[in-house]
Amino acid sequence: MMDNAKRLIFDRIDRHILEALQKNSRISNVELAQAVGLSPAPCLRRVQALEKAGVIEAYVALVDKRKVNLGVEAFINVQLSAQGKSVMDPVEATIRCFPEVLACYVMTGDWDYLLHVVAQDMDAIQQFLQDNLSQIPGVMRIKTSFAVRRVVRNTSVPLYHLDDR
Repeated sequence: MMDNAKRLIFDRIDRHILEALQKNSRISNVELAQAVGLSPAPCLRRVQALEKAGVIEAYVALVDKRKVNLGVEAFINVQLSAQGKSVMDPVEATIRCFPEVLACYVMTGDWDYLLHVVAQDMDAIQQFLQDNLSQIPGVMRIKTSFAVRRVVRNTSVPLYHLDDR
């Protein structure tokens, strides 16, 4: 893997390392090296280079939300009273403080933000909306949609487009 200032160049081994780690981040270095066709020392160096470059952001455990009593998922659109750094920065800083928010995206179109939120039940969502989100200065309008059923959950990013050099 090389850093050419604008983008990283990945070879087949880098791609295989990333694919393997996305499937099982707890794989041992020896097993990973064997899976990608390297000896352990060069494999570890490659993983460390991917970490240092920020390609590998973190290693996490995926928790089943329902098994920890967070069975309600909501997608919340937020519209601000105005755009600009003076409004958006404090809104974003406040949203980052809410543990219920799994993701928050700045959007194009009619809505300024899209939040993915989890809660125990509908009452908890209602409380989050009333006591937290709607109280943020600059928030003008909120629209909430609830997930009925998840069809796809994929935490692995596709890597088939990476250069194979």
